[in-house]
Amino acid sequence: MNFEYSETQSMIAQSIRDFAELNIRPYVREWDESQHFPVDLFKKLGEMGYMGVLVPEEYGGAGLGYHEYITVIEEISKVDPSIGLSVAAHNSLCTNHILTFGDEEQKKKWIPKLATAEHIGAWGLTEHNTGSDAGGMNTTAVKDGDHWIVNGAKNFITHAKSGDVTVVIVRTGEKGDSRGMTAFVFEKGMEGFTSGKKEDKLGMRASETAELIFDNCRIPDSNRLGEVGDGFIQAMKILDGGRISIGALSLGIAKGAYEASLKYSKERYQFGQPISNFQGIAFKLADMATEIEASELLLHKAASLKNNNKKVTVAGAMGKMYSSEVCVKVSTEAIQIHGGYGYTKDYPVEKFFRDSKLCTIGEGTTEIQKLVISRNLLKE
Repeated sequence: MNFEYSETQSMIAQSIRDFAELNIRPYVREWDESQHFPVDLFKKLGEMGYMGVLVPEEYGGAGLGYHEYITVIEEISKVDPSIGLSVAAHNSLCTNHILTFGDEEQKKKWIPKLATAEHIGAWGLTEHNTGSDAGGMNTTAVKDGDHWIVNGAKNFITHAKSGDVTVVIVRTGEKGDSRGMTAFVFEKGMEGFTSGKKEDKLGMRASETAELIFDNCRIPDSNRLGEVGDGFIQAMKILDGGRISIGALSLGIAKGAYEASLKYSKERYQFGQPISNFQGIAFKLADMATEIEASELLLHKAASLKNNNKKVTVAGAMGKMYSSEVCVKVSTEAIQIHGGYGYTKDYPVEKFFRDSKLCTIGEGTTEIQKLVISRNLLKE
């Protein structure tokens, strides 16, 4: 196993760092406080190829793999996790769903504009009363000739208002039937397809989260992805890759909080010496660094499996679960190291602390990951 960054990864990491310092860091607090979703920023990221990291070059993407993808999300998230979250949702959920399950005509229609961020992507599975119980969804699609009539709503959807292209899983069969759901691609401006309430969130505030509403929305059958009834199966496969995304997001948060803490501990003097000289602080830093390293190894193992088209369900769930818990722990310890200053908005660890908690919830809670892991282990 090679534990060193490849030349490509190193170049990507430096490119993203330079971009983030110039285009993201100066605006982090402003975007957070106003919950501003900076669409123009994503257009710039699209021009650099980072909104189509996993998309083959023939469709206008960067044609890279999951190791490079983790690097992109991680480096952005070290500066502003909410931007990392949006880049992840666009790449691994919306774009990847069409890329994985769309036919050639559908790929050519939607992927090139998504890969360059000419279009912003969204993905909808969750509903108000279902959460992880996707089989109980109430959003339905009824066949009407060459079209489907869709009614219902989705919530907690990233880019629900700003998304130009949205992949949505709806019920086309009986409730609770894993073969009773189907995926469709909705386009902004379709009659009966609108967005609703925008959530006022604890963290990740520059990443737009809102409702999707379907009121007798008429969608052509040509916008269906795959076979009728395959939507849930498709969604579970997409979420396997999505867990790597959230793991990379968690890794970036943990590294950002750790690096800020390391720097502060060397600059903050108490009793005539930097606080990094005290074991109470030094041991915290040692724990943080060790757990971050373990997170990174788990995630890149999952990336290797994904790149080689091997089953990634368990490795992805392990990486996501561990990394998300570590990022919460590291962010909490970062506040402790900063003391009272860590509780103020003058230092970045306050935001890492708020942003970190979503990572234990998004793409399935920690408890869901344990369920996924244990079920697969017990099958062996």
